[in-house]
Amino acid sequence: MSKAKTLEILEKIKSGEFSPEEALLKLRTAPFEDLGYAKPDHHRELRQGAAEVIYGEGKTPQQIAGISSAMLEKGQKLVLITRLTLAESQELQALLAPKNVTVNYHELARVATIGEMPKPDGIGKIVVATGGTCDLPVAEEAAITAEAFGNTVVRLYDVGVAGLHRLLSRLDVIMDAQAVVAVAGMEGALASVIGGLVDCPVIGVPVSVGYGASFNGLSALLTMLNSCSSTVCVVNINNGFGAGYLASMINHQRLKK
Repeated sequence: MSKAKTLEILEKIKSGEFSPEEALLKLRTAPFEDLGYAKPDHHRELRQGAAEVIYGEGKTPQQIAGISSAMLEKGQKLVLITRLTLAESQELQALLAPKNVTVNYHELARVATIGEMPKPDGIGKIVVATGGTCDLPVAEEAAITAEAFGNTVVRLYDVGVAGLHRLLSRLDVIMDAQAVVAVAGMEGALASVIGGLVDCPVIGVPVSVGYGASFNGLSALLTMLNSCSSTVCVVNINNGFGAGYLASMINHQRLKK
């Protein structure tokens, strides 16, 4: 249940349209729904400010369809599904078509969205930067996640340290950011370099791209964790979703009264 929906219920109590008992019933039945194979958390947005997201990997299209339908029926305006293959998205669309639901699939990011993307309402902009083109799938997962949570995203791709002048030519872009997501494989130095140039949080995303000694992203992870730049924090290997989500939280932080 969203904050707006909860406020609507409270306003109806105030106006006399709902009795306290009727409102209590609505609130009590809202927290989660037991589907047997999953328990969609309908109070996630109320508690955390962002609705629950479906991690698609390991779930069948039938399960995802059931979870998505439950979310939509409870009034969730946008359903975000990560780690979904093209074939799975097509099967999901076939399952949801009778309900007039459209699945929008972003193939490079392996992300699907159901519903309309929100208008940006963050404080500023989020920059998603990559070391190379091979990092794009993870970077796009971060970018689309951030957009799904109401952020303006600027993509800055293939600006790795092997050609540092490419990054330095876009200093105006990264220095104007509210948060930067730095996605890089190999040795993962991009996060530290950006961290030394900006006055905002830098979220490092190590990627499992590189030759043998990169150990499927472990080398980049350790480099980012050992950054001497105090602005850098790090998410797990290939976790573009986590980086996009965290960047959105940073971009929506305001002084609380």
